[in-house]
Amino acid sequence: MTAELVVPAPISSPGAAPATSGDPLLQSKFAVPEPPSFLVARPRLTERLARGVREPVTLVVGPAGAGKTQLVASWAAAGKPGYPIGWITLEEEDGQTDAFWAYILEALRRAGVHLPDTLPAPAAPRPADRSFLVRLAAALAERPEPVVLVLDGVANLPGQNWATDLEFVLRHAGRMLRLVLVSRWDPPLPLHRYRLAGRLEEVRSNDLAFTADETAELLDLHEVPLSKGALAQLLQHTEGWAAGLRLFAMALEDAGDAESLVATITGNEATIAEYFVDEVLRIQPSHVRRFLLETSILDIFTPDLAEAVTGRGDARRLLAGLCRQNAFVQPAGDGLGAYRCHRLFAELLLAQLSREGSERIPELHRRAAAWFAAAGQLTEAIAHAVAAGDWTLAASIVIEDHAIGRLLLDGRDGRLAEQLHGMPGDLDSPEAAVVAAALALSVRDVAGSAAQLERAEELMMGRPDGYRPALALAHVVTDVLLARLRDDMDGVLHAVAAAEQILAEAPPERLERHGEIRVLMLATRGDVQSRLGAVDAAAVTLTEVVTAAAGACEGVQIGALAHLALIEAHRGRLRHAEKLADQATELAGRAGGISRPVGAQLALAWVAMERYDIDTAGRHLRAADPRRIRPVDGMVHAAFALIRSRRLQARGELRGALTALGDAGHVPGGLAAPCWLSRQVTLTRARLLVTMSRPDQALETLGKLDEPEADDATVVRAAALTVAGRAEQAWQLVEPVAGAAGVPGPVSLEAWLVLATAAARRGEADEARGALRQALRAAAPESQRRAVQQVWADLRRVLRDDDELAAQYRQLQGAAHASPAADSGVVVFEALSKREMEVLEGMAAMLPTEEIAATLYVSVNTVKTHVRSILRKLSASRRNEAVRRARSLGLL
Repeated sequence: MTAELVVPAPISSPGAAPATSGDPLLQSKFAVPEPPSFLVARPRLTERLARGVREPVTLVVGPAGAGKTQLVASWAAAGKPGYPIGWITLEEEDGQTDAFWAYILEALRRAGVHLPDTLPAPAAPRPADRSFLVRLAAALAERPEPVVLVLDGVANLPGQNWATDLEFVLRHAGRMLRLVLVSRWDPPLPLHRYRLAGRLEEVRSNDLAFTADETAELLDLHEVPLSKGALAQLLQHTEGWAAGLRLFAMALEDAGDAESLVATITGNEATIAEYFVDEVLRIQPSHVRRFLLETSILDIFTPDLAEAVTGRGDARRLLAGLCRQNAFVQPAGDGLGAYRCHRLFAELLLAQLSREGSERIPELHRRAAAWFAAAGQLTEAIAHAVAAGDWTLAASIVIEDHAIGRLLLDGRDGRLAEQLHGMPGDLDSPEAAVVAAALALSVRDVAGSAAQLERAEELMMGRPDGYRPALALAHVVTDVLLARLRDDMDGVLHAVAAAEQILAEAPPERLERHGEIRVLMLATRGDVQSRLGAVDAAAVTLTEVVTAAAGACEGVQIGALAHLALIEAHRGRLRHAEKLADQATELAGRAGGISRPVGAQLALAWVAMERYDIDTAGRHLRAADPRRIRPVDGMVHAAFALIRSRRLQARGELRGALTALGDAGHVPGGLAAPCWLSRQVTLTRARLLVTMSRPDQALETLGKLDEPEADDATVVRAAALTVAGRAEQAWQLVEPVAGAAGVPGPVSLEAWLVLATAAARRGEADEARGALRQALRAAAPESQRRAVQQVWADLRRVLRDDDELAAQYRQLQGAAHASPAADSGVVVFEALSKREMEVLEGMAAMLPTEEIAATLYVSVNTVKTHVRSILRKLSASRRNEAVRRARSLGLL
């Protein structure tokens, strides 16, 4: 049966003997410390101590002020687990052999252990002899119950002889001796042996840190009211350090507004600073103290970084030692061998450094900036350059790291722009001038950017070595974006070519880290190609951008997908345009966007309008209203006006449709619309005039085009001639275009429809039916219903007299998609999803699984899953069978 706890009063034991040196034993060393007036009960830890003393060793280790002694004392005073306890508070001088063992023997006697009078403490300065240790262990082993010996402050004991001897006694005491060791760092006992055997209980710094509930209780005892937010802020700032919380609570007691004061108290506060200086800095050698002060400019640092900043070569050893000593330096927890100081301690160190050596701080930051720049950690490098007040260094880091592309892409909302926003604009450095030009572009200050680029050129003239490659690249890339904002398309292409030539010679490792420069140049080239009317070249370039920007420049990738979707809609590739717009939307959602990108909305509106889905087109148009879009872009305005006009025409509002096209002109302060889009607007205006029976005005409008004899203009001219009663001339004009190789799909479709209309007006029913049959065949793959609907009134009689044509027309309208398959009579009971249709198109194109996956930006396994689903829904066993069946069903 377990005996009750015995904590004898601190009086001399009758059998006590003085230390061998003749000095009396101090009674205060045997006294369990009195609890403070603001003691917070910590049952989660006292229960661990109660459990721990069932085994030989319990270790309580933490930094100064962590509450180690208070914790063990409160547990001892609570009377659990019922073993007698001997307490010794150790100091540095107690490391002498005679004093140490004299106190051990006296503490054991006070705890009720019967020891022979013939067992004196060993004489100094020799280690305890074997006989003494054996007799002490034997005396303990004869006890009927264990005794707990608390050694508070074992970090004060020098050497390890005391630990070796004490561990011998512990091993041979027959489990009748239990040690509770309280220390700032691990004592030199073979702790690993006890840990592996499961006979060691450890309470360490993280365990000693106060929880939110314990902090709240402490503040209640001090009568300091704090909200949950302020309490969490206080706990985060102190990291649960007991002494810090206690000192804060005392400081807050007399505060008029404790809530606001929480955010202002730091480690430099007088009482906390005094504690740190006395308990931590005072005991450190001068070189360690200097090391701590100089590394205080760093938040988290590796030994290599610490050596670069301090100039020392032994940072690894110093940091490991400070960490072992719990000197408020601890591993950062990232598994990379990094360290950090306790938040309050770091604040004190930095304040001390500012007082003692403020002139050293800029140079320390410069060293840190150089180290981070060499390591490719741009944000940290610039932060330290700015902290040093060296803006020229900060700008040089941006240039040399090839980070100008990131600055230009992210703009004023990016991290780089935020760091550099305070940079003066008149520094005598070409690097700084180029960075300033890029910053001006982020707020669309064209004049300011141009002026800074001119300054950069002037400053470079004074350098004997001229432009270095990194600076030349940054200058040209910034000039590309400047020319882009100036709407100087030819200048953009020239600058892009120059940038790409420099990129070809740039260090591969830098470009790999900053691939955004190449992406930015590609995207700019594709955009300019589109705006100059080189649609096919633009489509190739923008497709390359989509691949190159994946995972690195999501904003550019989204923009390229949306732009490409508009181009594909214009070229009549409606399914591909829809797929690209959906990909842009999906990427925007993953990047944190809350709505579909405007370009994607317009592409989907275009697709919906070509399919004569007026309601869907209207929904997308409302979401893409250019009046809500900044910065202004002529492409958005022109596309919106074009699609809105077509929708109004479909609703019979011809005058409104014509008026809507007036909004497609160049918007002041914005980029011009692409040539192909402006041409589409002019052609649409001419078509509207034809529909409104104003052929002369239509022909006049067509005459304003740059290439009035091109196929698309020829078709509209033929339509105008047909309305003007010159059907024969129209037939002769448009017949060479219809079905000709290389003619874009929408133009070819319209040509067949004009032929059918002209033939119908001439009374040539067979020719009209033949042309209409070709038109319906051309419209079917992409479900291009709008063009057919626009001539429906003229061609209705031809359809009515031809059942085969009528069936073709109904199929185009979507009524035949659920018809039985011709080859097997199988009916598709379950519709294919949009993604399955995309996979089916890839199967029809005989693409391998890997290429389909790459095209759709999904995994190979996802494609395989879709293929299995397609085979099941189409009742097919092989891919080619599924493709045949899909074609027979009108799905392809």
